[in-house]
Amino acid sequence: MGTIDQHLDYATQTLTAGGVIAYPTEAVWGLGCDPWNESAVGKILKLKQRSMHKGLILVASQWAQFQPLIEGLTAQQIEQLNESWPGPTTWLMADPQSWVPPWIKGRHSSVALRVSAHPLVSALCDQFNGPIVSTSANLAGGEPAKSRLHITQAFGDQIDYVVNGELGQNKQPSEVKDLASGQIIRPA
Repeated sequence: MGTIDQHLDYATQTLTAGGVIAYPTEAVWGLGCDPWNESAVGKILKLKQRSMHKGLILVASQWAQFQPLIEGLTAQQIEQLNESWPGPTTWLMADPQSWVPPWIKGRHSSVALRVSAHPLVSALCDQFNGPIVSTSANLAGGEPAKSRLHITQAFGDQIDYVVNGELGQNKQPSEVKDLASGQIIRPA
């Protein structure tokens, strides 16, 4: 089975090489890749049968991994992030400098960001030294995977690496909110 460090090493190598990983998050299994690798993102979209126009979430272990997007925020916006991160809230934030590639944002001008409270996700982002794509491990419109078996049934051997670990205790995927308006886009 290997140690957690061995799993993180192999997952990081897979991400760096442009591969797609499956990994446990707070509530469901996720698919991830290097967000700056257009080919890897394309592979996730093809696996999920998902349109690029919808956009994808980026997950990180700490604010610093999103620093270019945090710099222009107001004190009130920083407070909102402080109250919810790390945790199960995904925030839609402006990207005025176009730091995030268009294949992540899809047809949107904003980008979806979350700082994870899941220890394995946090360690993975730390080891990768930056955010990774975080999208539920399922076909578009299908039920998110709650087990490794579900991932195997849905994707067979099309995933480059499945990180060994346990789901967190959350019952639902992350809530999605717009940071500028406070509007809830997807309830928890």
